[in-house]
Amino acid sequence: MAFLELVNLTVAYGKNPPVLKGLNLSVEKGEFVSLLGPSGCGKTTTLRIIAGFLKPIEGRVILNGKDHTNVPPHKRNIGVVFQNYALFPHMDVFENVAFGLRMRKISKAQIEKKVKRALDMVGLSGFENRFPSELSGGQQQRVAIARAIVIEPDLLLMDEPLSNLDANLRAEMRGEIKQLQQNLKITTVYVTHDQSEAIAMSNRIVVMRDGRIEQIGTAQDIFLNPRTSFVASFMGFQWLTSGAVESIEGNFVRVSCGEKVLTARATSEAKIKDRVSLFARPKKMRIVQEEMSNSFEVKLVSVLYQGETSLFIFKLGEKQLSVELDSSVELSGKSKLFVHVPAEDLLAVKEER
Repeated sequence: MAFLELVNLTVAYGKNPPVLKGLNLSVEKGEFVSLLGPSGCGKTTTLRIIAGFLKPIEGRVILNGKDHTNVPPHKRNIGVVFQNYALFPHMDVFENVAFGLRMRKISKAQIEKKVKRALDMVGLSGFENRFPSELSGGQQQRVAIARAIVIEPDLLLMDEPLSNLDANLRAEMRGEIKQLQQNLKITTVYVTHDQSEAIAMSNRIVVMRDGRIEQIGTAQDIFLNPRTSFVASFMGFQWLTSGAVESIEGNFVRVSCGEKVLTARATSEAKIKDRVSLFARPKKMRIVQEEMSNSFEVKLVSVLYQGETSLFIFKLGEKQLSVELDSSVELSGKSKLFVHVPAEDLLAVKEER
């Protein structure tokens, strides 16, 4: 049995439709698992169920072999890091971190020792007497993490902990959180809507949609092999066209798209005559001036400068297509242009019925 088991969880608020619908998930001891998805998909609700802040209509939460479904939050040895940090403004750093230990009636000497160790781990030694209002956002987040780990929890839950930080600090904190998790070997469930964050930190990613799990896999698998159109779009692939599978050779399929036949790598099981959607990443597309295999005629609309690269916006049929190219590339809207995608970078995803 896995360290954490969520069994057939169904959750609804009042008389509204279910937010979670028969969700099942297993997390192994020491794993870092991210729940990834757009707002409203149920990822934070899942975290609140695990923490004990919500009770499911149906289903069970099993932690370390014991049913915790009806165990109150304060009796679950779980550390939680909230999106808004949730620090006590009238307490200094030491007391914020010590709060959970005092609630557990730990001795004064042990509190001193454990708080010092936790603050050392998050790089805040010497900040014990400061108040939250005297700290930067990154420092407040470190205090929140120290407070969560000081109780030596069986499980660590993190709800979008980096969303309030600037881009550079977010990147820095990702590495720190991952390193801390690996050092402590603590089982972690992490909620985020940021694809790059989940990919950088996770052993496995759980992509959620409308209260259900859409796909589970390693970071590499989710990034390279989305198995549904939703996952492909959410992970940054662009829809190009759709068609019917004409032939299959290993992992590749030839797809009839009107007058064109395109070759693509299948990421989900497909049979002859199945309808598939074709996706590609902006960085994997090339602009050519002559029609070739796996190419689409496009018309240049605009260019967005991004520093080292520029985002070229084209019109492909009735839709817009973004292609990321080196900023040194110069294109004319008057020229005949084609977008070319190599077969290994053109993904065929079976369409849902």
